Amino acid sequence: MEVDYIIVGSGLSGIAFADVALSNKKSIVVFSDFSQNSSIIAGGLYNPVILKRFSEVWNSRLQLDYMNYFYNQIESRLNSKFNFHLPILRKLHSIEEQNNWYLASDKLNLSNYLSSKLFTDKINYINSPFNFGQVLQSGYVDTNSFLTSYLNYLSSNNLLVNSRINYSSLDLNSGNIFYSGIKSKNIVFAEGFGLHSNPFFNYLPLDGTKGEVLVVKIPNFNLKYVLTSNIFIIPLGNDLYKVGATYEWNDKTAIPTKEGKKELISKLKELVATDFEIVSHLAGVRPTVRDRKPLLGMHPANNNMFVLNGMGTRGVMLAPVMAKNLFDYIEFGIPLDKVIDIKRYEKLYQF
Repeated sequence: MEVDYIIVGSGLSGIAFADVALSNKKSIVVFSDFSQNSSIIAGGLYNPVILKRFSEVWNSRLQLDYMNYFYNQIESRLNSKFNFHLPILRKLHSIEEQNNWYLASDKLNLSNYLSSKLFTDKINYINSPFNFGQVLQSGYVDTNSFLTSYLNYLSSNNLLVNSRINYSSLDLNSGNIFYSGIKSKNIVFAEGFGLHSNPFFNYLPLDGTKGEVLVVKIPNFNLKYVLTSNIFIIPLGNDLYKVGATYEWNDKTAIPTKEGKKELISKLKELVATDFEIVSHLAGVRPTVRDRKPLLGMHPANNNMFVLNGMGTRGVMLAPVMAKNLFDYIEFGIPLDKVIDIKRYEKLYQF
């Protein structure tokens, strides 16, 4: 079997690269042992504004435009729906926070993203005397539905191998890559936090941040927006809501904890004044990087080996355009932005 790309990893980054390659008539095979689940359990929110600092997300316009094109064309092709455009409502807690919102919404680079009018409608079970700020051009991707649909598509076309890559069995000595009976021009590693086990790219400073979420049932809540305060609440339909997320920097396991559950329950009770039922409790490790920028590029010693990683908490926005950037770099020699190119960490690599 001969292909243009072996892709290792089936999270948002791996699937994004797979689709970009297929859309450009390239042949692929995807390897995954499904050991990393951060993409599956992710809240999937996309938001062009960092609300804590009222600053624009890096390259937000480019990210949003390509993200919407990317998911929309896959929805059409797979006859599925997983990109939901919903305003994000930020609960405001004081007159000062209201004033800060007005000031931010008046900034030239944020005026298209932040409504200058407060959202004043009442929401069941939410005490909101200072109302809500409203983020525009936002929403969420149902990552579980998206990845499940796409993996089924790959599997039905014999493009998915459910297996862990044995790094030591990769033959790199002939100008191509040979592995398990497959000859490939290139290999792209998109393994999320699993990068730490990769001997070719484990020199990169991928920290990893554990996050936990709950899926809860809240009858008669009828929330039709994404709500954020010290947690987010995403409406999933049928009285179900995704609630998250925690941030833990020391525990690198994908095992739900009592502490994480307790924290989420406490914050949800502070925000929503009614009973709720916990349906599920999930955890994963986000692939975060020290400088908060993705990790893209070519291996320092192997010119047909590449990495696509480090999307952090903004994977649904970042992964599509980063996949395209990496593809354009490999196929057309279009340089990567220095802030995402792994050359910025080349001094960490031991030749």
